[in-house]
Amino acid sequence: MRLRNLELKDAPLMLEWMHDESVVEKLRGKFAEKTIEDCRTFIKLSENKEKDIHFAIVSDEDEYMGTVSLKSINRANNSAEFAITVRKQAMGRGYSWWGMEEIIRLAFEEYGLESVYWCVSRANERALRFYDKHNFHEAVDISEEILNRYEGIENLKWYSVLKGDVLDDRTEVAGCRIVHIKTIPTVGAGELSFFEANHDVHFEFKRMYYISKVPEGTRRGFHAHNRLKQLLFCPYGRIQLVLENKHGREEIELSDPSIGVVIEEPTWREMLWLQKDSVLCVAASDYYEVEDYIRDYNLFKELYIKG
Repeated sequence: MRLRNLELKDAPLMLEWMHDESVVEKLRGKFAEKTIEDCRTFIKLSENKEKDIHFAIVSDEDEYMGTVSLKSINRANNSAEFAITVRKQAMGRGYSWWGMEEIIRLAFEEYGLESVYWCVSRANERALRFYDKHNFHEAVDISEEILNRYEGIENLKWYSVLKGDVLDDRTEVAGCRIVHIKTIPTVGAGELSFFEANHDVHFEFKRMYYISKVPEGTRRGFHAHNRLKQLLFCPYGRIQLVLENKHGREEIELSDPSIGVVIEEPTWREMLWLQKDSVLCVAASDYYEVEDYIRDYNLFKELYIKG
């Protein structure tokens, strides 16, 4: 399989999936009204790749299997919206995953983008299973500019991929260090993970706590600390961690027990439970002190971002 530019010969097979209810039933757009001329027009317009980039996903024999796209390319922040649709004959044969992986690789390596995002109706269980299976994380912060394009459409789940996510080389999130917790696997008997104060993390631990039994979709956190340092990790489940400080606002999904985030400076944090009963563990540098908390977001920004 490979990607190539769309060609006029692809129009009949493109129209095929547009008129296949099993493919388009959960998609936006009135595809049943499309004609072969609509497909040909789309293919001709795809030659201009200034704001939208469309490729055909084809078999080794050059048979059209689907279309994968980077839409609404924004050069101000180097972002684009991802989209993919494949014919019924291509489903379950690896075309969707390969096409997605390849277009995202091109987005970052050839087109200089920093982030790719997309949305799916929460009623589209097939698509949700696909993205969740491949551990794509739900995006928490979607700009008003993007949301306005979907005004009036409700019950959407947003995903995003950052350049560092795909290349697996991020060492920081909002200036906070990402650490790989030492892990020893035993064949057929799981793994043992451990970390040590002043070795793996550059501060002493005085307190350990964990948050559990949280319903899926619940948001927690909404605070910062003046002095406290912490190591956060998720030994079970999937939790979206959003961090904001003087370095900016970024998010990371904690779903690997061997990955942790060290927060050593005043940082606003929010946590979204992506999976029921996920567990968030925290190793803290000091005992509980209510005076160290900042729970007013505007005050936090005044103290540590604007100043």
